[in-house]
Amino acid sequence: MAASKLVIVESPAKASTIEGYLGPDYHVTASIGHIRDLPQPKELPTEMKKGPFGRFAVDVEHGFTPYYAVNPDKKKKVAELKRALKEADELYLATDEDREGEAIAWHLLEVLKPKIPVKRMVFHEITREAIARALENTRDLDTNLVDAQETRRILDRLYGYEVSPLLWRKIRPSLSAGRVQSVATRLVVDKERDRMAHVSTEYWSIDTSIEAKGEAFTARVWQIDGHAVATGSDFSEKGALSDKAERAGAVHLTGERAREIADALTAAPSSIVDSVTHKPYRRRPAAPFTTSTLQQEASRKLHWNASSTMRTAQSLYESGYITYMRTDSTALSSQAVSAARAQAAELYGPDAVAAEPRVYGKASKGAQEAHEAIRPAGDHFRTPAQVAPHLSRTQLALYDLIWKRTVASQMADAVGFTATIRVLTGISLDDGRHDVVSSASGTVITSPGFRLAYEEGRDQGRYDAEKQREDAEKVLPDVAEGDAADVREASPDGHRTQPPGRYTEATLVKTMEELGIGRPSTYAATIQTISDRGYVTHRGQYLVPTWLAFSVTRLLEENLANLVDYDFTASMESDLDRIAAGQEDGTGFLTGFFLGDNGLGDSSGLQHQVASLGDDIDARAVNSLDMGGGVTLRVGRYGPYLEKEDGTRANIPAELAPDEIDAEKIDELFALAADDGRELGVDPATGHMLVAKNGRFGPYITEVLPDEAGDDAPEGRKTAKPKPRTASLFKTMDLATVSLDDALKLLSLPREVGVDPATGEAITAQNGRYGPYLKKGADSRTLSSEDQLLTITLDEALAIYAQPKARGRAAARPPLREFGLDPVTQKKVTVKDGRFGPYITDGETNVTVPRAESVEDLTEERAFELLADKRAKGPAPKRKTSARSTARKTSAKKAPAKKTGTAKKTTKE
Repeated sequence: MAASKLVIVESPAKASTIEGYLGPDYHVTASIGHIRDLPQPKELPTEMKKGPFGRFAVDVEHGFTPYYAVNPDKKKKVAELKRALKEADELYLATDEDREGEAIAWHLLEVLKPKIPVKRMVFHEITREAIARALENTRDLDTNLVDAQETRRILDRLYGYEVSPLLWRKIRPSLSAGRVQSVATRLVVDKERDRMAHVSTEYWSIDTSIEAKGEAFTARVWQIDGHAVATGSDFSEKGALSDKAERAGAVHLTGERAREIADALTAAPSSIVDSVTHKPYRRRPAAPFTTSTLQQEASRKLHWNASSTMRTAQSLYESGYITYMRTDSTALSSQAVSAARAQAAELYGPDAVAAEPRVYGKASKGAQEAHEAIRPAGDHFRTPAQVAPHLSRTQLALYDLIWKRTVASQMADAVGFTATIRVLTGISLDDGRHDVVSSASGTVITSPGFRLAYEEGRDQGRYDAEKQREDAEKVLPDVAEGDAADVREASPDGHRTQPPGRYTEATLVKTMEELGIGRPSTYAATIQTISDRGYVTHRGQYLVPTWLAFSVTRLLEENLANLVDYDFTASMESDLDRIAAGQEDGTGFLTGFFLGDNGLGDSSGLQHQVASLGDDIDARAVNSLDMGGGVTLRVGRYGPYLEKEDGTRANIPAELAPDEIDAEKIDELFALAADDGRELGVDPATGHMLVAKNGRFGPYITEVLPDEAGDDAPEGRKTAKPKPRTASLFKTMDLATVSLDDALKLLSLPREVGVDPATGEAITAQNGRYGPYLKKGADSRTLSSEDQLLTITLDEALAIYAQPKARGRAAARPPLREFGLDPVTQKKVTVKDGRFGPYITDGETNVTVPRAESVEDLTEERAFELLADKRAKGPAPKRKTSARSTARKTSAKKAPAKKTGTAKKTTKE
């Protein structure tokens, strides 16, 4: 008997887990994300391209009505869903319980048009108990949430399609602007500007080793004559003492003065304990994880980027191990509180549990929906040891973090005291007598409480080393005020003030959340986008803006300042929250944003703002930055470069961060550009000097042609000056040691290896875009190393050609991993080694294994998920004619969407 109840979720992995909890009357299937979206304008039906939908696929003149189309790669899935619907007598829409999930459910209703009862089924964890509760507590579709999500989608389309063309015309083709990505880029650029403006200065400290009552401890000179010794935090970005430090009379120690004081301290006949203070110490546990705090902590403790964290969290959620991973709330259900308290008592003892259940509210005023914090799934938590056999290494690491944080949140405070000892020493210098106070602090934990299970990590700032030293847990001797002490050793230490630390993905997420920019669930995608667009690069965990990002940010700041204003962007998020709560209308919001307050295109609307710019933007100025000394940095089509007033240019290496380009580096780059290279000797065949040089694309060999070359052309005819021969160095060669013999060999390429006696065709050894290879007619074969280009013999080449030709560039290799059948295509899934690294395939769809993940830790569910994501994105368009052909085929079946009420609707697809 066929299942009579159809349940639609978003992912195959989730469908598989949930179906195991439901009886035979239920059939659970996946939509695999969104089934339709706003198409690109070129993909619209022909008759719509010149109408009101032609520019955005949104009719801005009639209530911002969207035109939705089923994604080409989802047509087969839609057909499958419709077939399953015919056999059902009830439909459960069980997409995620957030705005996007609500919108997916609405799109499913619009496309499937069910004639049977429809119920909205929501849950925040995938356990048997949670699914059972969800079935008993279904609800109707929340049109306010749908309106908020669809408004967001239309808003982002209007922003991107209206502003991006400005970047194409004034900076570079294929760039993009976005409501959140442009502000995130500005944050990273602003941080780099602060680093560039920073003036480093030297300051000194003095560490001492002191003995009192027969016990030794370390202390740092804290005061001289009642004035604090300046530390790094006392200096401004201009390299001088801050106004506050100046007013307090802070002492800026130089190296010479520090050495004098250190020598005098060790020579002092005696010291005395000036004061001993004890302060109570109490620290509460951190709240359970939200999306953003999980990303931050995974970055600090696991060194993961935001995308890797969210992928792993998604797999844990869909497999039923944690609750929903997109949430702004730190609240825990009563069942979760009980589970955490019971497990804490069982593992760490009753005394480690808080006296009363801890109640955590929402993490931010705009926290969405009725989600809980991220926690282990179920009414009774499974320990990491219990789930370890079922999880990959990466999944277990994240589950362990979530489990510890949740259990610790219901444990007792960490309690203790902080002791501070200050030792007074009188010293004599050439300028008179001085009182020097050395200070030592230590924290003693008398009751660890939640620290038995977990302690939150810290973001590393400029002065964290000093703070951590001061806060370090160390036991100090039991001394009293007035006790004798002796400075055994004093060591001066020099420091330099450091510029503000760059953002990591974790600190950028934290800052965006604090400013109210974007949503935590979108932060990972935002960071990935600005990386893919070439606006930021990664240096370890740190985000470094490119000069391209400087140009984009400057253009927006100078011409569309409100679009990258932090407060303005945050206010848009608040507007979307009000729409989700039913307190504001989406159409009214879009009208004000795009057309202006009066809805007729006044100066406050984006449309008018962009149109009024015309051609007033000076592209050269936007892409230029005065570096001083008559040098201008320019962002060109092929990358950034420096230019002097006389037109002399020097390229900027890609690995050089903006804050590293100072006057000394500028001189070095111009010197490198002016370098004519290292002369290797004369080519005996041509008589031309051969030179080894460093170029934009790496080291290479070139010949120096005579100046008169080309001057003997017949009168009245102009001939191009002959170009010198060039050849890139092999990866095994070094610019400093390459010889004339090496250069001659490189310039001899491509080299004729010999002639195939069977066919009479010449075999040549060549270096190409993808590496060294042999070529015989149209038949090419890969070589294993560049050195073979110079050494391979005819017999060796013939032996290579005697082997069967492999498809592609190498012989077929066995799979690296093998999994089961893909739940969508029902084809076997394997992991193979390709030209650009390992990839997952089911024979139809290929997707590269993400760099942040390893082949060894890849799970079957993760492989299925990556393939599903790739299919959801669809194939890249090959030719414009292909898009037009698709539009012609579908134009008869599609009509503009009609907007009614808060939710946007379309007619028959």
